[in-house]
Amino acid sequence: MHGLGNDFVIIDARHAESPVTTKMAFAIGGRHFGVGCDQLVVMTKSDGANVDVTFWNSDGTLSDACGNASRCIARLVMAEIDEREITIRTGSGLLAAQMADDGLISVNMGQPQLVWNKVPLKKNVDLIALPIEGEPGAVGMGNPHCVFVVDNVDSINLIEWGSKIETHELFPEHTNVEFIQIINKKTIRQRTFERGAGVTLACGSGACAVAVVAHRKGLTDRKVEIQLDGGSLKIDWRDDGVWMSGPTAIVFEGNLSPEFLESVR
Repeated sequence: MHGLGNDFVIIDARHAESPVTTKMAFAIGGRHFGVGCDQLVVMTKSDGANVDVTFWNSDGTLSDACGNASRCIARLVMAEIDEREITIRTGSGLLAAQMADDGLISVNMGQPQLVWNKVPLKKNVDLIALPIEGEPGAVGMGNPHCVFVVDNVDSINLIEWGSKIETHELFPEHTNVEFIQIINKKTIRQRTFERGAGVTLACGSGACAVAVVAHRKGLTDRKVEIQLDGGSLKIDWRDDGVWMSGPTAIVFEGNLSPEFLESVR
């Protein structure tokens, strides 16, 4: 599946023990010797929600949050149980998801983390203007984000700057990196370098982080459209959390071959 080109391999392990290991996640994520994805998502049974999910980055590391993947999971489960509202348990907490009349899937990504050790950062600094060249903003959305405001996002070398900032010493768990261009008070252009995945066409938690940082810097309203390389997301920072709405797509269903599974044990 994908959400605006942010693509995922989804394994349904609700009726069996999850077979996924770091080695398997890395192998599946490879676009030449595996399937290829930004994140591998594993669905498991839940006691307190409709489904539990685990997110693996394409480099084999774990992530507590992935907004576009959460919307994809929501679409699958809603169709399966014929409901328009469900809950999803992730590493960052319980998320509410809804289907709109236009078919878009919305997920409440929760309240942004606006305290330095919750992002987390290594030390207490101004989250609106970090002591990094360009004075980016920082916020936690279940995972850490560093957001730069620039004049032209298309002029940024995402690989060079993204990989440099991802491992900046200020972020003990590394960070997602967003570069944004303010179009107007209601519209933002965004490009993303995801922690553990690299350059992606879209990033849902990143779009939520962008909306929060842009508003805290006084640049936009709380309700905005985020224009990503893969399409647009609607973000609404409400009293109950940051809601993200957008399209999802199912690309194919299949089975991993015994030969491949044996090679990644």
